[in-house]
Amino acid sequence: MADPCCNGVHQRGDGLGDYPSQEEDAASDVTEGHDEEDQMYEGEYQGIPHPDETKAAQRAASGVSELEELSEQYEYIMEDCGHGKFQWTLFVVLGLALMADGVECFVVAFVLPSAEKDICLSNAEKGMLGLIVFLSMMMGAFVWGGLADKVGRRRCLIVALAMNCVFAFLSSFAQGYGFFLFFRLLSGIGIGGTVPIVYSYFSEFLQMDKRGEHLSWLCMFWMIGGIYASSTAWGIIPRYGWGFSMGTDIQFHSWRVFVLVASLPAITSLVGLTFMPESPRFLLENGKHDEAWMILKQVHDTNWRAKGKPEKVFTVTHIKAPTTAGDEFIEIQSATGTAVQRWTVRSLTLCKLVLRNVASLFSAELRFATLFMAIIWFCMAFSYYGLSVWFPDMIKHLHHKEYQSRIKVFDGERVENFYFNFSLENQLHKRGIFINDKFISIKMRSMKFEDSLFEDCRFEDIRSRDTVFVNCTFRSTAFFYTDLWEEKFINCEFENTTFEHHKQRCHLDIDDDTETLIYMVSFLGSLAVLPGSIISALYMEKIGRVKIIGGSMLTSAGCSFFLFLSFNQSVTIALQCLFCGISVAAWNGIEVVTVELYPASKRATAFGVLNALCKLAAILGSAIFSSFVGITKAVPMFLSFTALMCGGLVALKLPETREKILQ
Repeated sequence: MADPCCNGVHQRGDGLGDYPSQEEDAASDVTEGHDEEDQMYEGEYQGIPHPDETKAAQRAASGVSELEELSEQYEYIMEDCGHGKFQWTLFVVLGLALMADGVECFVVAFVLPSAEKDICLSNAEKGMLGLIVFLSMMMGAFVWGGLADKVGRRRCLIVALAMNCVFAFLSSFAQGYGFFLFFRLLSGIGIGGTVPIVYSYFSEFLQMDKRGEHLSWLCMFWMIGGIYASSTAWGIIPRYGWGFSMGTDIQFHSWRVFVLVASLPAITSLVGLTFMPESPRFLLENGKHDEAWMILKQVHDTNWRAKGKPEKVFTVTHIKAPTTAGDEFIEIQSATGTAVQRWTVRSLTLCKLVLRNVASLFSAELRFATLFMAIIWFCMAFSYYGLSVWFPDMIKHLHHKEYQSRIKVFDGERVENFYFNFSLENQLHKRGIFINDKFISIKMRSMKFEDSLFEDCRFEDIRSRDTVFVNCTFRSTAFFYTDLWEEKFINCEFENTTFEHHKQRCHLDIDDDTETLIYMVSFLGSLAVLPGSIISALYMEKIGRVKIIGGSMLTSAGCSFFLFLSFNQSVTIALQCLFCGISVAAWNGIEVVTVELYPASKRATAFGVLNALCKLAAILGSAIFSSFVGITKAVPMFLSFTALMCGGLVALKLPETREKILQ
């Protein structure tokens, strides 16, 4: 175990991290690799006490713990480094990672209408694809959040984003359901780690008076991800000419182009992260003093150089760090085990450390914070994601009802020797008689024929959607190259009728205006959160986190009473925008408080556990709320009101963390 004041670090090359050396003495080596012309270090070697050391001695005399001392000193260092170019660069890089998480939540929902026809998805398979998004992100949040506290924020985020990029790319080329599901599962596990890591990572480069505001600005990137996803889907997926084919086995349609474009934020963030350093706070927690000192000096010099003050010197010479004996890895030396054995032991030890960290969230000093935050996260996610599914589904339902209200009814008509070369849409034919008619190269959409007779007719090159024949009789009729399969004929009789060269059972529907409607609704919903996000960021420090969370959740609960007004598409869209615009302030406050309530050694783990719970609530909310679309509005209204009221009242019991030094 390294002495807490020892700044010498032994670098190990086993890929799991750097560990304190047991052979090094307790002398500080923070000056290694620094400019020899820095006079403050010469003074240190001449025995002149530095002001930082004097403060450390005073804190030790007053009984301040190591972690409290480190927290206070780290806050002082960040104030000395200032807020400038370095933080803004990191802000953009991490914001793009958060944007990628927001995009991931929309990708499958946007491609499903096209993918279900392109790769022949059943209703059960569509449901599984929708479920796998949140399920995989739940797994990713838990795993990557825990690892980030033990392996490092930057390292875990790079691996997670790389995983997302690789499997998102592969999913765009998957021709079958199984591969597409598998690749989206792995892609979701990767991107699931971004939220817990990004907030923990960025907060450790911020001073106290900047933390709430700038973490709130960072939250906006998640909402921008929704705008990016809906706008690109709107612009790309309906362009069915944007694609290519390689024989009959490989089809690359426009929805696959959208999947590739959706991965661009993750790719850009991944490239940017390669130029960013590890969190110095994480390094200090793990006894890596020299690396932390060098990064803090880099932050200081970058900021002050950009402000036109390159002469300002980084004056920190001594950084207190806590003991790390409890987190040292167990290894098998090369002489006593194989490489596989050493890797296995290290991996198992890492898993134990992560699980131990998770269990520590329920220790005496953290159990109430964890319980309160779990209730708030669950209630907010249950209502938000439940209504986020209910609103678009309700709009589709209203759109369908309005479409059906315009149906044209033909009763008892008789049509002979007629050539149908135009599309048939939204019609009901009862007791019709069709003699020697030709239906050639046309589209049938929402067509229903009841108790009708077709004699000596020919159906050729037909594409249909929502078309059925009920209790009809077909005599001497030919079907050639159509998609009118047996399930579209209900209780029908066939006499001397032939079916030849059926079309493929799955094909893209280029006239589906419902898709465009959903893209527009999602775009407006995402756009509506920007004003709320901006206002909450500006007032996060002035009003306080607790009041913003509680006030926003209680106001959103009040908004849920207006769900009964959603009697047409325009009103429903307006209600969606209102709800999203108010609830985003609560999300911003929740994420800021989660960062500030937990110490650095548990911050990403806690965020990962709570974010995993959030995804579980999203799964439940989406399933429950969508099941009542078109049936009743009372149940979604009651559930959302109850959950938001419960979460809002619990939030008011949280401690205010506005002036709290980051532990």
